[in-house]
Amino acid sequence: MRGKVEAGGSLADFIWFRTGGPAELLVRPADVDDLADLLKTLDPATPVLPVGVGSNLIVRDGGVPGVVVRLPKAMAKVSVEDGRVRAGAGAMGITVASAARDAGIAGLEFLRGIPGTVGGAVRMNAGAYGRDVGDILVEATVVTREGAVEVWPAERFGYVYRHSDLPAGAVVVEAVFSGTPGEPAVIGAEMDRIAAEREASQPLRSRTGGSTFKNPEGHKAWALIDAAGCRGLTRGDAQVSEKHCNFLLNLGSASSAEIEALGEEVRTKVKAHSGVTLEWEIQRVGEYLPSRLREGGLDTGISHQPLPRPIPQAGGEQ
Repeated sequence: MRGKVEAGGSLADFIWFRTGGPAELLVRPADVDDLADLLKTLDPATPVLPVGVGSNLIVRDGGVPGVVVRLPKAMAKVSVEDGRVRAGAGAMGITVASAARDAGIAGLEFLRGIPGTVGGAVRMNAGAYGRDVGDILVEATVVTREGAVEVWPAERFGYVYRHSDLPAGAVVVEAVFSGTPGEPAVIGAEMDRIAAEREASQPLRSRTGGSTFKNPEGHKAWALIDAAGCRGLTRGDAQVSEKHCNFLLNLGSASSAEIEALGEEVRTKVKAHSGVTLEWEIQRVGEYLPSRLREGGLDTGISHQPLPRPIPQAGGEQ
């Protein structure tokens, strides 16, 4: 590779929770061709997990087997062409929204409220404030697990709520978004409103992972969690946020096992109180560490089910 390869590369250094074990191999490709060449040469049995800033990710304490791909800044460029925004998958949502604003393109303001990268947003159909990526995506360039570089129209992703049909191991490297003509001042005002609302209602300055659970049909996850008495609930140094109880926090030294176990406790309490089963929105990847399992208490619920391979579905990341 022309990029960087690091055995045992730390993920906790940049994952928002600041927890979890290392990647077996942490790879930063130089460009799309470098990534494609790498994926072509890997054993087909080797798992590949793309990760961006880890804003919607729990990395388990035993680390992530296989290859973790993190795109470099060179693959985070954003430009405007013919009224559309072209963004590298490493670009942040706020960068894309700002470029659209400056070009007078409305409809992308909600990306200001998505703290992850374009790649993760495209993979998981990220959304906020009533809009989803599926509403604005024109096409995306994908490097398949086999190393082929393909351009997928939006329809091919088969978007539903917080899910796409992008297969495991495929890496989004670029996306094209469309909007409608608008006044930059009006667009900017809406972005400011979104930023202020997030600041007021979410624990943005904490070690967190964004929205923990999907909103069930007809419900808000935070309201179900609050009604079940989980606001402020703790396990070790993991806590259900008192500011927004669909956020889990690492108060300082929580293990990933404690954070995940706290989430499972919330699910149990909500199910008992309302009969609703919450589904994880945060992606949980990697292997359990037995000692951490005992500390987190996961041996009472989802214990003894270590994942030998990561689940590279989304979240936030890319």
